[in-house]
Amino acid sequence: MSKKDKKPLALLEKISISGIAAEGKAIARFNDLVIFIPFVVPGDVVDIQLTRKKNSYAEGKAVYFHAYSPQRTEAFCEHYGVCGGCKWQILPYSEQIRYKQQQVTDNLRRIGKIELPEITPILGSEKTVFYRNKLEFTFSNKRWMTEAEISSGRTFDDMNALGFHIPGKFDKVLDIHKCWLQDDISNRIRNEIKDFSLKNNYSFFDLRNQSGLLRNIIIRTASTGEVMLIVVFYEDDKIARDNLLNHIADQFPAITSLLYIINEKANDTITDREVCVFKGVDHIFEAMEGLKFKIGPKSFYQTNSEQAYNLYKIVRAFAGLTGNEFVYDLYTGTGTIANFVAKYARQVIGIEYVPEAIEDARINASLNGINNTLFFAGDMKDILTADFIGKYGRPDVIITDPPRAGMHDNVVETILSAEPERIVYVSCNPATQARDLNLLDTKYSVTKVQPVDMFPHTHHVENVVLLKRRKE
Repeated sequence: MSKKDKKPLALLEKISISGIAAEGKAIARFNDLVIFIPFVVPGDVVDIQLTRKKNSYAEGKAVYFHAYSPQRTEAFCEHYGVCGGCKWQILPYSEQIRYKQQQVTDNLRRIGKIELPEITPILGSEKTVFYRNKLEFTFSNKRWMTEAEISSGRTFDDMNALGFHIPGKFDKVLDIHKCWLQDDISNRIRNEIKDFSLKNNYSFFDLRNQSGLLRNIIIRTASTGEVMLIVVFYEDDKIARDNLLNHIADQFPAITSLLYIINEKANDTITDREVCVFKGVDHIFEAMEGLKFKIGPKSFYQTNSEQAYNLYKIVRAFAGLTGNEFVYDLYTGTGTIANFVAKYARQVIGIEYVPEAIEDARINASLNGINNTLFFAGDMKDILTADFIGKYGRPDVIITDPPRAGMHDNVVETILSAEPERIVYVSCNPATQARDLNLLDTKYSVTKVQPVDMFPHTHHVENVVLLKRRKE
């Protein structure tokens, strides 16, 4: 049977939404079938059109609302439901963080299968809008069309867009008018760039055909008030480029770092591309507790600056530093945590995979007059070995903040053999954190758990765990 001959999936009527699942989707149940549905909240009663069906679960979308949940609140963004981001904005913030707390608890208990202390209530974000310090927008000559536009049968001439990729549609971009995630200067800069480009007939990127002048922009804002704009061009047209950048520089004197990149590759990554300074300097600064952190165009920095400070204070408190400890900061990034805790430790060693990040970490240490940090670049499982520890010293405290995939088994084994007194494990993925905690359970007990919300209106949650070595 061909795909065209397949029977359409069922329409289920008057189904009550019962809970929240992973990845921000909601859950409904029909007989023995678990159904995952986006853009609904517990308490909604809806008709569900199934879009995918397996033996034990299905996916679907709400096509009609019979009743709205008392939990539901109005979406504040005009792009809600299409953009793919901020899926939880129809939930009151108090409910969002309650579900995130539950997500941490469920993962640690179900996957970790270890003894846990009482989990501290989640630390919510004071800012729930305009909290990000970095956003990236994409140019496209094939904007995403709404269902109403498609069903109208009309032909549309305005197909250029500057906005976000539609989830699951690699070559379609939703044109964004106002995003609520970053300081409004980000919206003004993006909209001015688009207006100028349209008026001057600049070509927007065609991903399928790999053509067009304009490819991406990246906007970074800092708590210091500094602004960085990076414009990524596909074609190297100096006249058009200079005209655009001069116009933006004149319109937005607040931009302290105006940069551009020529990227003629098939993918959007800029890590291997030269960054050119058009006006200003090649960096901005973040400030935290008297420390300055230099942020370059390729630097990693926590995207919620204010909540990052709260996160780092929790990490430092969990580490219990008195000034005598030898600390390892694994997956150190640009050394933010390492430099943040350095004055409370005897020495801090930071390890990170990305060489440019390690260079930033060293620069930040120098900027702040910190002379008790050492930084090393390379794959964690290759650097953090028994020989490395034998050469540089056994840590009293290990702080680890791995990527979403968690720690490699070899890294866990090395940590266990090093036997630090305390481990502070920061994670953006409680599921892989729970897996690693289970492995560490042979020698360590979890004594504190503190969830932190870094990303309001999303399902993402950060979690900090303190482990202490068991006494034999």
